[in-house]
Amino acid sequence: MDASDISFRVVILLQICIGVSVNGFLLLFYISIASASHKLSPSDLIHAHLTLSNTIILLTGGIPDALSIWGLRNFLDDIGCKILIYLYRVARGLAICTTCLLSVFQAVTISPSTSRWAVFKAKLPKCILPSCFLFWILNLLIDISAPISLTGPRNRSSVQIIFDLKYCSIIPVSTETTILNAVVVAAWDMLFVGLMSVASGYMVLVLQRHHRQVQHLHRLNQSQRAMPEIRAAKRVIALVTLYVLLYGRQSIMLSVLLNMKENSPQLVTSHMVLSFTFSVVSPFLIIHSDRRTRTFCKRESPMSNKDPS
Repeated sequence: MDASDISFRVVILLQICIGVSVNGFLLLFYISIASASHKLSPSDLIHAHLTLSNTIILLTGGIPDALSIWGLRNFLDDIGCKILIYLYRVARGLAICTTCLLSVFQAVTISPSTSRWAVFKAKLPKCILPSCFLFWILNLLIDISAPISLTGPRNRSSVQIIFDLKYCSIIPVSTETTILNAVVVAAWDMLFVGLMSVASGYMVLVLQRHHRQVQHLHRLNQSQRAMPEIRAAKRVIALVTLYVLLYGRQSIMLSVLLNMKENSPQLVTSHMVLSFTFSVVSPFLIIHSDRRTRTFCKRESPMSNKDPS
């Protein structure tokens, strides 16, 4: 085992541990808010749903990848493999849909009251929870065919394998089925990536117009930095930009891996490491922009709970 292999193994292990811990912290934070106020705000509900999706992605995809890259093989049978990868794909679809919903919600929130979006401002918050349920149903249905081609680890010499995850193998049912599934999943993903890109572009235009309008204001409490809607919009734009860049990278690298005649272990490992970057980085963006998380962290810290006497 050379130094590069050890580096990749340490990086993915640290990445998964940090990602699960930070997303777990955010889930506890939103649960505490819900228990205290008996209701989450629309933006908190979207963030909680995105955090739940990230957690499932890391648990069903990150942990098995980390175990396999450290040398553990054959720890799943056919049924376990089908369930695990199915949940991973559903959670991945939920992350795309939820990020899109977040960008659309924020775009409507910061839109001028006189614009065509004004009518949706009162109605959109009531649609958040039904939208989350709808995303679950749609993604469960879209990815229902995924387990068909999944089995436990197989020997390449005995069967044709499209992609070998070490703990699971993807075996083609038929060329037509494989192409159809790929087209449906790609079209579904691109629909939401396109929507979130359009919403983010609209937010950039609104922020630029707002910046020009407040340039003549000098008081700090009237500056754009002090407005929560503006801070939230910048955070959402950062999240969407990160997701689009990582989605493009993942699609290109996966296409390269599937079309390579010979597998490159380092390329496969780097693809695995980068596949979970959004799920690990996005909670840090949420925590950084939400001051309530710092208060919650201080309140829950053991030092703050000590008796002063």
